[in-house]
Amino acid sequence: MSLKLENVTKRFGSLTAVNQLSLEIPSNEIFGFLGANGAGKTTTFRMILGLLDLSNGSILWNGRPINYETSPYIGYLPEERGLYPKLKVKDQVVYLARLRGMDKQNAEKELKKWLDRFQVPQYEMKKVEELSKGNQQKIQFITAVLHKPKLLILDEPFSGLDPVNVELLKEAVLDLKNSGTTIVFSSHRMEHVEELCEHVCIMQKGSPVLSGSLREIKRSFGKKNISIAADFSLDYLKEFPGVLKWKKTSEGALLQVETEEVGQPILESLIGKGFVRKFSIDEPSLNDIFIEKVGLSYE
Repeated sequence: MSLKLENVTKRFGSLTAVNQLSLEIPSNEIFGFLGANGAGKTTTFRMILGLLDLSNGSILWNGRPINYETSPYIGYLPEERGLYPKLKVKDQVVYLARLRGMDKQNAEKELKKWLDRFQVPQYEMKKVEELSKGNQQKIQFITAVLHKPKLLILDEPFSGLDPVNVELLKEAVLDLKNSGTTIVFSSHRMEHVEELCEHVCIMQKGSPVLSGSLREIKRSFGKKNISIAADFSLDYLKEFPGVLKWKKTSEGALLQVETEEVGQPILESLIGKGFVRKFSIDEPSLNDIFIEKVGLSYE
């Protein structure tokens, strides 16, 4: 069940929020959307879900438009949390699950499983407003996945969570993917996208500046990172041929170089100067690529 966007455009008056976006999101994969605030990610999600009408283009899931008939197979975690603060967790989650076609008994059973998994079984009969923001977010996530959707859209799912809860949610996302769910998500955290996604799309001002396989994007970027830990000054490498960027670290230096071949003369230049604890050549990070393509740091 692949999700196909063709020439998708959304205009609000004179503002074009999304411009000619064409993508194919493979089934049973985790696809990452990146872009600064205002890049058009949330608008794209809302169009996929049918919450916003398209100005131009088409969106098809498994060759068909998304509408009320397909809604039982789709889950959505919005960036703005939308739970009713005065309602008890159980009443709210079961109600929303029934809107997605689940029966009450099955919904209650699945809710208990998820509450146990997220280590919050004691919150079943609590009002949402009595929960911390992080625990409210867990409940909101449960409402998005309780009905076992085939397509799951997560808008900034990890924002505001502490590291322990981030790991809990990441494990849940990977398990859903492994059970056959196609997942599309946006995140401010590059490392989450690198860890979870096989395909990505980087957007800027409503247009895609880069999309495709993360592995291929990194390979075609060309530039490499060299990390060095040494007991002597590495300042001289700032001017070394082939070094594009130089950054001091607590251990030594992090370099961005034109190609992998630059590594050999750099390594040879270190010999005899002192003790070298580490020398490694790594793929460019997604952050490096984002800065290059968009011209600013994501955070």
